[in-house]
Amino acid sequence: MRLSIFPLSGAILFPGLQLPLHMFEPRYRALVGDALARDRRIAMIQPNPAVKDAPLFQVGCVGRIGEVEALDDGRYNLVLEGESRFRLVRELDVTTAFRQVEGELIDDDEDAVLSSVERAGFEQEARRFADSQGYAVDWDSVERLDDQSLINGVSQIAPFDPAAKQALLEAPDLGTRCELLIQLMQFFGRHDGGDDRVTLQ
Repeated sequence: MRLSIFPLSGAILFPGLQLPLHMFEPRYRALVGDALARDRRIAMIQPNPAVKDAPLFQVGCVGRIGEVEALDDGRYNLVLEGESRFRLVRELDVTTAFRQVEGELIDDDEDAVLSSVERAGFEQEARRFADSQGYAVDWDSVERLDDQSLINGVSQIAPFDPAAKQALLEAPDLGTRCELLIQLMQFFGRHDGGDDRVTLQ
């Protein structure tokens, strides 16, 4: 399928989750205008490396524009709602200001769950990571989340570098993503100060 893309380093989107965006560059304002006139869909994918017109990673996520605010100066504030991961087939030669690709949707298991051992192991590591980074977390709310909302949600907002976030997006299933997320929290959790501290992209 043909997809109009917003290539943004450090930003990933998962099906069922939301991503707030502020669109101010002319080509991305054109992207939003085009999407609103057609099917309201924009595909998020990371560039590699994070420079203009860089090659793209192989997996992204198609989102549908939900809330949108058109500002007087042509900028947009919007919320993109994740629909489906996709695999990049090829970039298309287009005349639009924004880039377009051919992509294949990835059929994820919407009913996937973690084992009780996996869930407990993740929550234990998440508490340790949050404490080491000084994050205040409402753990009662965390415990009420279903497995997919928890693992994908943490993957989307975690303060890891773009390559790590891409690896989480590309994980083939929920269990693999959970295991990788634990490993990343263990690794990045050791960076607890100084110049090498992990920052939110």
